[in-house]
Amino acid sequence: MHTMWKGSISFGLVNIPVKLHTATEDKDIKLRTLHKECHSPVKYEKVCSVCEVELKPEDIVKAYEYTKGKYVVLEDEELENLRKENEDRAVEIIDFVKMDQIDPIYFNRSYFMSPNEGGGKAYSLLRKALEESKKVGLAKIIIRAKEQLAVIRVYENTLVMETIHFPDEVRKAADVPGVPSEDKVTEKELDTAIMLIEQLTTEFNPEKYTDDYRTALLNLIESKRTGQEVVTAKEKEPVTNVTDLMAALQASIDRTKPAAPAGKTKKETAKRKRAVPKAKKEA
Repeated sequence: MHTMWKGSISFGLVNIPVKLHTATEDKDIKLRTLHKECHSPVKYEKVCSVCEVELKPEDIVKAYEYTKGKYVVLEDEELENLRKENEDRAVEIIDFVKMDQIDPIYFNRSYFMSPNEGGGKAYSLLRKALEESKKVGLAKIIIRAKEQLAVIRVYENTLVMETIHFPDEVRKAADVPGVPSEDKVTEKELDTAIMLIEQLTTEFNPEKYTDDYRTALLNLIESKRTGQEVVTAKEKEPVTNVTDLMAALQASIDRTKPAAPAGKTKKETAKRKRAVPKAKKEA
């Protein structure tokens, strides 16, 4: 399993060297966008909105827009130094709380934690202490240049770190429009609803639930593939300058042609040219 962060977790005087591993994976089916005409992949280029030129990575800087159209530019070195100052610190568990006190709306991403070299015993100690106390640890950690509030808990004999949102990142439920302020339901309606809930209540078994849309999409893709309903992108034609070169040469010839005398037609000019040798011969 890929290690995406190394550091240490501490509570009190106990220090645990650990590694983080992403606990979940995105299994969305990624579809490519093609040009309908030739079935070639569509390119998305970074273009300056004013200069209208394509930009290379070295032409791009990061900035914070503090008011409309005004920015504070932040250098990569400044951001890297700031990140290192915080990432290099040990992550300290600052509080222990009961899990049911944290509403699920706060949870963000999950990471498995494994002990790093020499951390096995301290890892086991924290795991056992959390299990016995039925508590979870709250800590702060910086991952990918962002400070995160995190919950450390036990999952199937493994320590798990769940990053959670800060309170100011969770929008206020009171701002949701159209929510009725009072429950205008009858006693009979409520009893019927509760009865239905009781009938549908069961033990949570995650294996029971599957992504039906993803399965159907995979089946559709496979049926088209085996049925040879496939398309192939066109080969990009080699660039040649022959046409442009001929056009440039012709344009150059046209520009260097002497202009016809004023008042003379092309026909008269041609007659005059044919007449010149004859006049010389008679002389």
